Parts: sequence; C-alpha cells; structure tokens
Amino acid sequence: MLFSRVLREMGLDANPTRTIDLARSIEFIGLNSKEDFHDAAKAIMLRRAEEEPVFDYVFQMFWRQWNPPVSDQPGQEMNLPPEALNNKKPNQPSKSEGADRDKEKQPPNPAGDEAGDKIKRLAEAQGPDTGEGDDSDNEKQQTYSASEVFRNKDFQDFTNDELDEARRLMQDLRWSLPYHRSRRLTPSRQGNRLDARRIVRKSLKYGGVPLELSWRKRKMKPRPLVLICDISGSMDLYSRLLLQFMHSMESGLRYVETFVFGTRLTRVTHELKNKNVDDSLKNVSKIVKDWSGGTKIGESLETFNLKWARRVMGHGAVVIIISDGWDRGSVETLRREMARLQRLSFRLIWLNPLLGLPDYQPLTIGIQAALEYVDDFLPAHNFRSLEQLGMLLADINNAPRAFRKQQLLKKL
Repeated sequence: MLFSRVLREMGLDANPTRTIDLARSIEFIGLNSKEDFHDAAKAIMLRRAEEEPVFDYVFQMFWRQWNPPVSDQPGQEMNLPPEALNNKKPNQPSKSEGADRDKEKQPPNPAGDEAGDKIKRLAEAQGPDTGEGDDSDNEKQQTYSASEVFRNKDFQDFTNDELDEARRLMQDLRWSLPYHRSRRLTPSRQGNRLDARRIVRKSLKYGGVPLELSWRKRKMKPRPLVLICDISGSMDLYSRLLLQFMHSMESGLRYVETFVFGTRLTRVTHELKNKNVDDSLKNVSKIVKDWSGGTKIGESLETFNLKWARRVMGHGAVVIIISDGWDRGSVETLRREMARLQRLSFRLIWLNPLLGLPDYQPLTIGIQAALEYVDDFLPAHNFRSLEQLGMLLADINNAPRAFRKQQLLKKL
C-alpha cells in the first residue's frame, strides 16, 4: 500500500485495482526475491514505457529506505546479527561494499529529490528501523492484521478516531472507469466509415475525381457515472461516510453527477466539487432540506428520470443507487421508475449497507420491487466492499451483466 502511494504521488496511475492485483501476485511469487517483485510490480503498475525510469528510481529508493530483510541480489545482505557478521567469509562483501555497488547500480534520478523526500517522510511515519528482525516482522504482521480488521470493519462500528482515519483513506481512493464508443464520429486512418466531406474536399485537387479516400470511426470518451444516495433517517449511520465516498469519486473521475434524496431529490454535483471534503459536506447540508427524514425512493427517481436523466446521463452511463431500501412511497412508482432508469443506463448498480450484515435478507416490498431491475446488488458497509466496487467499475465493459427484462420483451 505504501509503495503504491509513493507511485501515485510521483504521478503514476497506481489505482486501487492495480494495488489489489499486486497484492494478489505476492501470493504466487512471494517476497523472497526482490527481482521477482520488481518485475511483477512493473508489469502491473506501468501503462507506458516512458514511466519506467520513474518507477525504477522509486523502487530502488523505497527498498533502500525500508531495508528489506531478504534479498537475492548480489551485493545486498540480510539484516544479520553482529556475531554472524564477524564470522563472514573473506570473499563476502561488506555492507559498505554492498552500498557502493548499490550506488553504482542505482538508476538515474528522473524526479530530483522529490521521491526520496516523500519516501523518507513515509518511513518516519512508520517509525524508526531498529534492525531487530523478529520484532520487526511481528510488528509488520500486527500492522497488516490491524489493517485487515479496519478494512473489514462495518462503518457503523467506527470510533471517532477511526472515522478520522476513514476520511483520510477516502481521499486517497482512486477510481477508474473505462472509455466507451460514443455516437460521434472522428477522422481516423483506421476508421471503417467513409468521410464523404473530406473525400469531396480532397477530390478538388484532382478535378473532382475521388482518388483519395478518408475514413471516420466512433469517438472514444469516458463513461459517465451517476451517483444517487439515500440520506434518510435509516441511513444516518452510513450517510456521512458515503457522501465522502461520493466526494472521492467526483474528485477522481471526469464525468460524475451526484444526487441525494430523502423525500425529494437534490442535485449536489456543484457542492461536492470543492477539494476540501469538509467544506463540500457543509455546502451539501445547506441546500438539502430533507436530511434524516423519511424516504420516497420511487418519487425521487421519478424526478430524476423526468428532469435530469437526459441532461446528465448521456449515452452509456453507469448509475449507482446507494440506499438501504426502506421506502414509504408507492411501490408501483418505484417499480416503474426503476424499469425506466435501467433502460436509460448501461449498468444499474444498487449499493446497500445492510447487505453486509450476516443475517440480512431483502424482504421489504420496496427492495424486492427494485431488485427486478438491478444489474448488480452489492454491499457498501466497509472499505473491502468499496474496493470490490472499484474492481467492478474498472472492468465494467467486460463484467457479465444479468439478463434484463427489456431484452426478453424485445425478443418476444
């Protein structure tokens, strides 16, 4: 996680999906070989060849700062006790010799001292290196275990200190949505459609004979994302953190529209654009009049479909509804508007914080009516569930989708 954070600060796209893939690769390659980890990290984290010098320098500086206890590279030693160092064989290099070799091998610094300074600050935040191998390993294991507990802990069980830590982690989250083909066409040599205007224009220099052909293809653009969050009384334990989650998504993606609802729908896209999350939440609280009140999901979605859908969704949008499903409105209205919203969206995702509870079942009439038109029904009660959402969004173009009722009606 720290290595990915340094890469992000140096401008590389080390998003949560790539970080998770790198963590999974460790299960297969282990941590006994520095070269294997370097190659795996490079294959997962890099997108362009131009990023390789920065990656290599950050990698060397990172591992020199943390002084990993195991390495298979020549000229580097494990953290041996003093008596073992005194019994070294004559042909074994000393630490100073190994350091000199490392300096000779160290790649050129493409980023000045910026990477070294950031790595040093992270190292100081982790505490001093005592050189005690077993104690250090135990501390790392305890830190890893505590991190896993934190990631799997329900948001509603967070203490005040944990809420502060969660807010910081929310700001560090990075999201990605793949591009999709729009309906607009753009000139391209690899296109598959003739560009009549350019063909006619080029033919003028040949006396009107179309000797040169021009082509067009569909333009690629980021897929839009729409977030609609429930802020009613039943969502009080989750709503603040989930609004911070929405803020992180709006900050990290290009085309994001955000709405909140209780008994009525309110657009908060502009309010969440502030880089400071606290200021953003204050701005939202000023314009939302139905905070912690009742819930009318169907009526709120009806407002969105009639007033906002055509204006903010565009073509191929991903829509995420965040709600526990408790509804006091009309079930028929909810069913009708969910069906309409599904037709307008490329993917309709419902995030339910209660889905993380071991004994939860979607038994209410409202949630059962809505689930008929939901492509993905997922939990949103801890950081682990948000990481899973990030993995789904990053590969949303290829992720399998449930068979929709509209597809069945078309066939009939």
